[in-house]
Order: sequence, then C-alpha cells, then structure tokens
Amino acid sequence: MTLFHISHTDLDGYGCQLLTKELFSQNYCLNANYGIEVKQSIIHFLDIIKSEEIKEEILFLITDVNLTTAEAKYLDHEIKKLNEDGYKIKIQLLDHHSTGQSCANKYDWYFLDTSRCATKITFDYLVKEYNAFQEEFYSWLEPLVNAINAIDIWIEEESKNFEFGKVLLSMISNVREINNVLFADKNRDFRIYLLKESAHYLALDDGNIKLDNEIHKLKKEFLKLDENDDTIDNLSAKYLVNSITTIKDKLTITYQDKKGVLTYTLGSISIPANAFLKVNKDFDFFIDISKRGNASFRADGNLDVGVLAQKLANGGGHPNASGCKFEDFKEIINYEDVKKYMQAKLDNLK
Repeated sequence: MTLFHISHTDLDGYGCQLLTKELFSQNYCLNANYGIEVKQSIIHFLDIIKSEEIKEEILFLITDVNLTTAEAKYLDHEIKKLNEDGYKIKIQLLDHHSTGQSCANKYDWYFLDTSRCATKITFDYLVKEYNAFQEEFYSWLEPLVNAINAIDIWIEEESKNFEFGKVLLSMISNVREINNVLFADKNRDFRIYLLKESAHYLALDDGNIKLDNEIHKLKKEFLKLDENDDTIDNLSAKYLVNSITTIKDKLTITYQDKKGVLTYTLGSISIPANAFLKVNKDFDFFIDISKRGNASFRADGNLDVGVLAQKLANGGGHPNASGCKFEDFKEIINYEDVKKYMQAKLDNLK
C-alpha cells in the first residue's frame, strides 16, 4: 500500500507523520497550513497519482487539518472519479477541530473527535486498522503520543505529560535550520528525528528539563555532514550549501550569459549564498525571494547584482550584495511557479 499523507504544520501534525512513516515504507508526505496550501496539496497529490498511474492500493490520509465544504466536496469527487477509472484509493481524514463538523456529518471518510489530538487519533486508528506498533520495539511510542496529546488539547492535570509536551511544542516550532519550502522533506525528517530522539527522555526523572538542555546537541547531530563538530550556525550553513548543491540544476536560472541559483523563502542568505558561490564556480549569482516579493541578491565578482536589482525592480545596493521588492509578486506555493516568474523577469531585461 502507498500512503499519501497531508498533515498540519505544528507538533500535532508532525506527530501524525512520525506514526505513518514508521508504518508505511512507500509514502508521500506534505505539510499544509490552512488556506490555499490545503487545496494545493490535495491537487499536487492527485497529480502524482495520475501521472505515475499508481494502481496499487492507496491510502489518502489527511490529519490535523479540517477541510472546508468546498475542499471536501472536491476531494470526494476526484477520488470517486479515479476509483471509477480503476484506481484503488481510500480516503481517510482524522481530525479533532470542531469546525469540521459539517463535513464530518456528510462524508463517512471524515472522522472527527474533539476529545483527542490528531496524533492520538492517528495512533489509535493505525493500531485498530493495521495492528500497528504491537512489537516491544515500539514501547516508546505511546508515551510520546500521550505527551503530544496533553499539550495539544491542554490537559494540565497530566503534569508530567503536559510539561514534556511543552518542551516538544517549543522544539518543533523552533526548527529554523532547514528551509521548509525548498527542502520540505529534509525539514520534515529533521522534526521527526527530534521527536524520536526526545522519546529517550520520557522515562527519566525531570525528563522535560533534560530534553530541554539537550535540544541544541540533538540538532547539531542531525546537521553534521561528517564527524567534525562546529557551531550550529556553521553546521546549518554547510548543510544548506550541500542541500542546494544537490539540487542546483533544479534551482538554476539564467541572465544573459550568466548562470544563477534562485531560492524561495530561504532568508538570511549572506553566509550560505557566498559559501555556495565559492564552492560552485560555474555559478555567477544567487537570488532569494520571500513570499512578499522581497528579493536578496548575492554575487562573487562575476556580475554586478546592484545593477541587476535596479533593472528588475528599481532596487539597488552593492556589486556583490543588493536587493529589491517585486510589487506584482503574489504568494506562491509551488517553487516551479516562482522560478517561472523570476526567469520571465530576467528574460525581459534588455
């Protein structure tokens, strides 16, 4: 069975994906906040299923996200059409937000229970439907689920779980080292790694305090590319440059005879951009654009990006560091659409 799993962007949402990644070897995961991201995630998964013609059994799972009436109707209709064409897709939504009650009343695949967090609902569902997590190896898992449940639905009387959950909540919300747009899979793996490692502290006295003291070290262990230790900022920069280099062909844009890299929502690019350009001498410039259309430019002597920023959007700066704002830029979910936007701007320059 292949899993397609959309979940929320907080502790509870990632807790659900920790569970499914333990169970399903073939899985596609996305994380979505409310608004356009949910619909775009559904469309993206449907496109993959159609393009790859996945005719084996599929579980289309949504957790910790409630759908609007329009979104639920669209998903139900599209899955029914695919199943009529020979696909074997089961939809299952597991949520605890009361705002989804009208959809839960209408669709049998829409499960709603406001008494448990989505991670706990997902855990119970996987145990019941797939006999999951019965091995002694998984003895750590249910206590972790209970800690997530205590903080997510605010059960203060479960003092130990609640305090441990507070540390988990802060830990997951403060993952900044890996960009969650360009490197969504690595960002998700990072969060799930931290959750799994945190389980080692559950049974300890003052485990919440011990975990809080160790989070920095756990992050560094994940970010290390070799045995050499360094500051977390330097480890993050090296990890980022390595990640960008791995997919640099996908990120490549061109301006006249110059070659550059375009990133989206990376932020604070001075260190990684300059490090990337020094390692990749065949690239002449580096651009990062935010969701609001603010762009940062970096170069290493082969292109005056101050002039480029001025030509593109009346920006400016220094030959190797500049910026501008694209007033016509609208928030985009898909990186490929951002790349098309920027390449068109560059192609239109004389």
